[in-house]
Amino acid sequence: MREITEYFAKKKILFKEFKEILPKEVNSRKKIGIFVGTTIDLKFYAIFIIDSKSRFIRKSADELIVLSNILASYVGHNFKVKELLIKSPLCSKAKEYLKDNGWSIRVDFM
Repeated sequence: MREITEYFAKKKILFKEFKEILPKEVNSRKKIGIFVGTTIDLKFYAIFIIDSKSRFIRKSADELIVLSNILASYVGHNFKVKELLIKSPLCSKAKEYLKDNGWSIRVDFM
């Protein structure tokens, strides 16, 4: 969790509240890191970290959007910013689909 906050601090994004949500809490069996944070200027962040060997495709993007909707109802508010930190290969169609739905994709994590 420290690496994530340091990564965002380098991008000049400081969190006043930051916590991890286990995938089991939102009824997911995926191997994914889910973090929820509130910045100093009161923007709510949903951060998903994916590190897999297989390519992240459009179907995975659909599942991620459904998971973010479940997370929003679990936490009790919608998120101003949704971030995907990814180290695995990313399909261009999935990237465009997520960007069209208001997501930020960062491949420079770690």
